Amino acid sequence: MTLPADDRLIVALDVPSAYEGLVLANQLGDSVSFYKIGLGMLTGGGLALASELKQDQGKRIFLDMKLFDIGATVENAVRGLAQFDLDFLTVHGDPYVVKAAKEGAAGTDLKILAVTILTSLDREDLNGALIKDGAISDLVAERAGRAFEAGADGVIASPQEAAMIRALPEAEGRLIVTPGVRPTGADLGDQKRIATPAAAVGAGADHIVVGRPIHRAPDPRAAAEAILKELQG
Repeated sequence: MTLPADDRLIVALDVPSAYEGLVLANQLGDSVSFYKIGLGMLTGGGLALASELKQDQGKRIFLDMKLFDIGATVENAVRGLAQFDLDFLTVHGDPYVVKAAKEGAAGTDLKILAVTILTSLDREDLNGALIKDGAISDLVAERAGRAFEAGADGVIASPQEAAMIRALPEAEGRLIVTPGVRPTGADLGDQKRIATPAAAVGAGADHIVVGRPIHRAPDPRAAAEAILKELQG
């Protein structure tokens, strides 16, 4: 039995070109309704792919740019990207960046998601980047709270921090989107703070992002449907 699409699952089109992204989307067909297009595909036709999936196939689109610059530049960039009728856009979680992005998205349905701490990073990585001392979970909570106060529609966070963020008073009515999701038995790749799809949603995530476990599978559609079954089971 074919499971209906569930937009809690966002499939990351982390492939080299728009053509390969379109091939994958066609393989997945009506089993997937929401796609993430990241920075790696931007020069490979990512915006054109976003437009085609949105306008021609009715898919939802999450553009994962993680914008970070002076406020005026961020505002102008977001205003330009909002013309593509996107659903989600990521920026770094610094409050001034979030505020600028919200200004750029004003008058549109584009949701601004703030990045807390990348799920590929651990405390040793943060030390190397001169990030202040403290447990990652505490830093994520602090950044999430400040991003919400600055107007973020949601945050990007590890599944391991989803419940903690959901419990924040500022998180009421806001989105939590979790990368670092791996089906049981899947290769971890470069992710260090992970959870299974069901665990991430159970912890408070509104959407999970899954890439390699789907696009590297021998049968991508079957891999996506296995995740849908776990989510809906």
